[in-house]
Amino acid sequence: MLPTWTLHRDGRSVAEGEIVKPGERLTWPLTVGLGAQHVVAMFGATFLVPVITGFPPSATLFFSGVGTLLFLVITGNRLPSYLGSSFAFLAPIGAATATGSTGNAVFGILVVGMMLALVGAIVMITGTGWIEALMPPVVTGAIVALIGFNLSGVATTNFEAAPWTATVTLAVVLLVAVVFRGMAARLAILLGVVVGYVFAAVAGAIDMTAVRDAAWVGLPDFTAPDPSWAVVPAFLPVVLVLVAENVGHVRTVAHLTEDESINRLTGRALLADGLATTLAGAGGGSGTTTYGENIGVMAATRVYSTAAYWVAGLVAILLSLSPKVGALINTIPAGVLGGVTVALYGLIGIIGIKIWIDNHVDFSRPVNQFTAAVALVIGIGDLTLSRGDVQLTGIALGTLAAIVVYHGMSTIERSRGGATTPPVA
Repeated sequence: MLPTWTLHRDGRSVAEGEIVKPGERLTWPLTVGLGAQHVVAMFGATFLVPVITGFPPSATLFFSGVGTLLFLVITGNRLPSYLGSSFAFLAPIGAATATGSTGNAVFGILVVGMMLALVGAIVMITGTGWIEALMPPVVTGAIVALIGFNLSGVATTNFEAAPWTATVTLAVVLLVAVVFRGMAARLAILLGVVVGYVFAAVAGAIDMTAVRDAAWVGLPDFTAPDPSWAVVPAFLPVVLVLVAENVGHVRTVAHLTEDESINRLTGRALLADGLATTLAGAGGGSGTTTYGENIGVMAATRVYSTAAYWVAGLVAILLSLSPKVGALINTIPAGVLGGVTVALYGLIGIIGIKIWIDNHVDFSRPVNQFTAAVALVIGIGDLTLSRGDVQLTGIALGTLAAIVVYHGMSTIERSRGGATTPPVA
């Protein structure tokens, strides 16, 4: 059955104090424009993942679009969301390709997708209470923060490759974020890439040969997974991050639309993102997640119509069918990547810290202090342990440490009858 929407008033405007609900839409010309705006919002972050990891951009865009449409179907066309590339996959993909192949990394993505889908199915039956118990805010914040900071070495290496280009790119990102308001500010990463790219082109640092030789129309470059269980441990923490991101997305949309019934779609959202990531892993695309950039678009326009997301998903698929677009994305030089990722990876880390602040995590408690402290040092220092062919990287060990330290110390604390005196001032 094709999705349907009710026209919001006359379909041409949104009155002050009103919103366009998920089941409503504006006129189709306006809806198409809003859908294109969602594509622009997601594009800057989504294409960076394949460029950084060496994955084909065309495959990533294809599965991003397909995943978005799948998400809308599974959530009953009630939960507006765009599924873009997840940055949580960057570190495990880098580790997998460094010791194996792209096919091994794709297999890791496939496994993550299957596990996330399983979590979604369980949540549909049991609810989200066990997730909140397993990953309280101090644990979730630590995991998100250590993933961002773990990647800092990659960002600085790219920055050093072309410092002038990287500096210009970073400066534009910072200036756009602080000078502009609304949508323009939310596109700071994309605008930084565009200006940095032009700067690099003027400096003669870009080779357009591959773009000229690429066809205008063609199938994406798909990659089959190459099973390697040795890479899986490095990918497992990503499941927890995707769970946290999806739960946060559902709650945010429910709050913004003033419709608490949307929270009941949490299990479906996890299942949908899991299946979308599984599809991406089956064909060589980057793992997917719900996108905060697109929530920003909805908040700015007050249009939460899922119709705009159907348009966005279809546009992404159409872009993926042009090898010339993929070739153009692949020409982005290391200096530009260095400039944006210095900011972007840092922001991922700050999001983790923001989780602590928003949830009023009490850092006078030793349990919270040591949960964050141990996890962050392991993640940032990229502590790596190997046994046979299996290698546990800083992100995997840091995630495990956050969960074990928190629950272990909490159990001891409860057995003693309450909180203990903090070890630091």
